[in-house]
Amino acid sequence: MLEIIKKIFKYIVHTDYRFLVNAGRGRYDSWEDEKFLRCKFKVCLGCELDLDTPKTFNEKLQWLKLYDRKPEYTIMVDKYAVKKYVADKIGEEYIIPTIGVWDSPDEIDFDALPDRFVLKCNHNSGLGMYICRDKSKSDIEKVKAELRRGLAQDYYLTGREWPYKNVVPRILAEKYMEDSTTSELRDYKFFCFNGKPVYCQVISDRTSNETIDFYDMDWQHQSFTGLALPKKPFSNYPVPVPVSFDKMKKSAEILSKGIPFIRVDFYEINGKMYFGELTFYPAAGFGVFSPDEWNYKLGDMINLPDKRG
Repeated sequence: MLEIIKKIFKYIVHTDYRFLVNAGRGRYDSWEDEKFLRCKFKVCLGCELDLDTPKTFNEKLQWLKLYDRKPEYTIMVDKYAVKKYVADKIGEEYIIPTIGVWDSPDEIDFDALPDRFVLKCNHNSGLGMYICRDKSKSDIEKVKAELRRGLAQDYYLTGREWPYKNVVPRILAEKYMEDSTTSELRDYKFFCFNGKPVYCQVISDRTSNETIDFYDMDWQHQSFTGLALPKKPFSNYPVPVPVSFDKMKKSAEILSKGIPFIRVDFYEINGKMYFGELTFYPAAGFGVFSPDEWNYKLGDMINLPDKRG
């Protein structure tokens, strides 16, 4: 009860907190993208957003939201449509198999699903996701309720990430993927600048003490961490180079060609590479780096296109 009272007090007193709570929930939906982004940038990062001469990684991501809008970006963030897009570029064998696609949770025949599977929405980042490791233990009505919440979310409105604006919300079921060598399915997130993968972010121990590490393309550990609050520590042990690392680098280069910045994610499962997702704006461009100078260093790597197209 005390925590609830504290949150209510904070909501009443602090306008910044009130903005973050209501962002994407109706109150600010009518705001133009630039006005919204300027406000959220100030609230999240404590400084004004410079769109005239952007320098930092975060500033340039906001600029790209507003001025780099290609129709294919909508396909690239759609977790279902992107599969064919990526398969056409690097091969169908690197795509996690899809079991089914539906417009409503009521259309899902849970009896026909395998014992293990993953359900998620195609248009957002996590809300509604269900990872099933034993169908006999599933609360089907609860799963459906969460999927409805996910489908109802207008993900574009939360951070004005333009590519999500016109994605038609659907539910997809994917094959449950498991690595026989580890209990954790680690993913490798390649930060690609103008078609060149430069750093790979590795997030480990998600279910316990999450850590974040960056490696360069020679798999040398880097001195910075970022894009998470509170700050995440480095891993206590060196992350081994993935067996399919060279394939990942080449695929990331293919998928990021012609794009000022994009993050290309892969999994390695039993020594084989699988595509994860494409992300244009990590942390929606509101993340924090440590040391902060890396916000500028990574920003220097993004060459912005001509605003006029």
